[in-house]
Amino acid sequence: MKKSWAVTALRMLVGWHFLYEGLYKLVQPGGWTAAGYLRTSPWFAAPLFRALAESPGLLRATDLLNMWGLTLIGVALLLGVLVRPAAVAGALLLAFYYVAQPPFLAPSAEGHFLWVDRNVVELAALAAVFWMPSHALGGPLLSLVRGLWRKRGAADLPGVASPERRELLRGLSSLPVLGAFSYAFFRKHGPVWERQNLEAKPDAVTSATVKSFSFSDLKELKRPLDRYGHIGNLKLSRMFLGGNLIGGWAHARDLIYVDKLVKAYHSDARVFRTFHLAEQCGMNAILTNPQLARVINDYWKREGGKIQFISDCGHRDGPLEGIRLSLEGGAHSCYIQGEISDRYVRDGKLKELEEALAYIRKQGIPAGIGAHRLETVKGCVAAGIVPDYWVKTIHRTDYWSARLDGPRRDNIWCEDPEQTAAFMETLPQPWIGFKILAAGAIQPAVGFPYAFKSGADFICVGMYDFQVVDNVNLVVSVLDEKLERKRPWCV
Repeated sequence: MKKSWAVTALRMLVGWHFLYEGLYKLVQPGGWTAAGYLRTSPWFAAPLFRALAESPGLLRATDLLNMWGLTLIGVALLLGVLVRPAAVAGALLLAFYYVAQPPFLAPSAEGHFLWVDRNVVELAALAAVFWMPSHALGGPLLSLVRGLWRKRGAADLPGVASPERRELLRGLSSLPVLGAFSYAFFRKHGPVWERQNLEAKPDAVTSATVKSFSFSDLKELKRPLDRYGHIGNLKLSRMFLGGNLIGGWAHARDLIYVDKLVKAYHSDARVFRTFHLAEQCGMNAILTNPQLARVINDYWKREGGKIQFISDCGHRDGPLEGIRLSLEGGAHSCYIQGEISDRYVRDGKLKELEEALAYIRKQGIPAGIGAHRLETVKGCVAAGIVPDYWVKTIHRTDYWSARLDGPRRDNIWCEDPEQTAAFMETLPQPWIGFKILAAGAIQPAVGFPYAFKSGADFICVGMYDFQVVDNVNLVVSVLDEKLERKRPWCV
């Protein structure tokens, strides 16, 4: 009897997880897709998974099978209906996930795995449920039928529950669990439908100066970004996301409300949409502050995303605390933020900078140095400090708000781009170029090719979801051309 209750609890726990994963995907604004998960598969079946991601029809079928498969399997396991077919279907889905993203090849924010991850554990649980005798699998419907139709061999003893009653009680235990699930889910996600309804039926349409606005979607993607380079053991797309806009850190000159506006726009759902679009378009990394580790981890766990997290380790208590938080958040690489490096080199704290690099490397991930000032890079090189990569600003200085001669230079981040390009040409380490659009002052059509021609191996670009496709199309075109570039590409 105790074994039956244990199997019932195991069945309902796995069912709860499957049902939540399925329903969560079904209610996502803009629709959920497995494209990024499939496209980044690293194992032997990668060509098959990429083919599924590249075919709109097959991708749609895969998405529907995932969303509804998880949902229906979860319902069956939670209620105890068709348990064995549900266990087989669930095991097949889990095997699919394992082959697509095996733990020994695909990094995870949930911990470090050696062959065995959550998919394997749940698959083993489903195998245990499958092999249990049928009387131990009863749900409320099956138990009720058995209780009504089973012939009673003997009268119940006073005060002692009969086996039939115990079985019925065990079966009916699914109902309060299902009720608790429904309450928790609708309390957490109920507003999604209300928000969608409001967005679909506006009461009025107003405008200020912009009369029409459109942007490219995935149908207009020329092709996913397919140019990569390596930093340590990381394979990175030549362009990836910057996190300032997502985190609400927006440079907007004199517009003091923009930080709040940008942060309000980037709800978790909007961030997930941006990440999904980025991965579908071939971008596979985001460079940002450890404060965004929470939403990145939610994206990995809830959406199955595989975007890589490069942390700037910026923190008010210093880089070591920023590194610690970044590592807890699953960062794939850490570097010392530009403002911190600038200050440390200026103040002669080169030993502290070197210790921070050593601490990062001790964790087995690439360690970098960021810089706004060229003197920071030169100071590190002169002191013999060699990072695994550099993160250095690079942009033109001929935009209207650039001021090189005033007392304040708060809207220019690379004061000597030509000298920067010339010095970086002498360094063999990979270079991530950032602030390449001077915080929105330079058009991408100008800033992207300028950064690559200046020698940047990668460009980090903050962008909204509606800019992703256009930016990728532009980078694909730029990289398809023969760039006049002196510095060799890192490979």
